[in-house]
Amino acid sequence: MTDFETYTIASAPDAAKPILEASLKGYGFVPNLYAAMAEAPAILEGYTTLSSIFGKTSLSETERQIILMTNNRLNGCKYCMAAHTTLSQMAGVPEDVIAALRDGSPIADPKLEALRKFVIVINESRGWPSDAQVEAFLTAGYTRQTMLEVILGTALKILSNYTNHVAETALDDAFVPNAWTASSAAAAE
Repeated sequence: MTDFETYTIASAPDAAKPILEASLKGYGFVPNLYAAMAEAPAILEGYTTLSSIFGKTSLSETERQIILMTNNRLNGCKYCMAAHTTLSQMAGVPEDVIAALRDGSPIADPKLEALRKFVIVINESRGWPSDAQVEAFLTAGYTRQTMLEVILGTALKILSNYTNHVAETALDDAFVPNAWTASSAAAAE
């Protein structure tokens, strides 16, 4: 695999520096994902902008994390699973939901489970859900708007998951307690 640099604010390309500085202010550290994305400032800007936009959807924090973590698991992204487990815990996402998302098991709440299932459909079908799958999602209480927000969250995860795959991004110390492997999730299914 190609070696990617983990940039610091000082070593990053000029266009990436303001974004890295903002992440330092917001998180108290520069996440290694951002430090790797700094190689191409446009992807860093795209990811952080899209992440901000995703936060403006009609979805609750739990619903957003269901979309993000389900895609992380399906895409086998160790970095993002650990990071979003930590973020979910900090945001008060119920522990049983987090555990289900990490191991790919059903969520007890039927509406949230319908969301998780639809995210799987969108990811695995590459955006080609069947009429029956769309109807099941709508019947569960979601809307056409939510369908498009699932696609937005899926696009966001493609940016980060694929970057982590090619850059082999190391876990930040803050995320190490929530380390995850795809093999442990597959064993639980």
